[in-house]
Amino acid sequence: MADVNEPQAPKIEFPCQYPIKVIGTASDDFAEAICQVVKKHDPGADTSAIELKDSKNGRFLSLRIVITATGQQQLEALHRDLKATGRVHMVL
Repeated sequence: MADVNEPQAPKIEFPCQYPIKVIGTASDDFAEAICQVVKKHDPGADTSAIELKDSKNGRFLSLRIVITATGQQQLEALHRDLKATGRVHMVL
């Protein structure tokens, strides 16, 4: 039986605007590669509005983009495809 005082994960109501942050090894084409994967899962994603940040030592790059999430399956598939590039260390 679940503890009634235990906090529950918030429920996401789909469709919604959903920010994702992708962290990977810095390279000149990192943003382009990530945007290609994102577009596969959300063709309407505004890839011109991405935010890029270099790590302090320049080894890593973080990319933030807002997608229109349509369901849990879409988010899981996007995460799986981003990790499958071999260039992504973390997806938040």
